[in-house]
Amino acid sequence: MATVWIPSLLRPLCGGAHTIEAGGATLGAVIDDLEARFPGMRERVLDRGQIRPELAIWVDGDQADGLAAAVGEASEIQIVPAIGGG
Repeated sequence: MATVWIPSLLRPLCGGAHTIEAGGATLGAVIDDLEARFPGMRERVLDRGQIRPELAIWVDGDQADGLAAAVGEASEIQIVPAIGGG
C-alpha cells in the first residue's frame, strides 16, 4: 500500500493522522480508497474530477498531472497546498 502524507487542513477528516496507507494502482484509485474510509476526502482534493488548483499532489517526487498517475505498492504520495504570494 502507498503512504499518503496528509496536510494539516485535511487531517480532521482522517482523525488527525499525518500519514495513511492507501491502496490503488493509480492516484484516482488511491483517492477512491481514501474516500471510502474517510468520507469527504474526494471533494476536498478534487473539483469536477480534477486535482483542485489550490493543491499539488506528488507521487514519488514527481508532480501528478492527473488521476491516471501510476502508484506503486511502496509509493509515497504527498498532498501539498499551493503557496501563493505576491
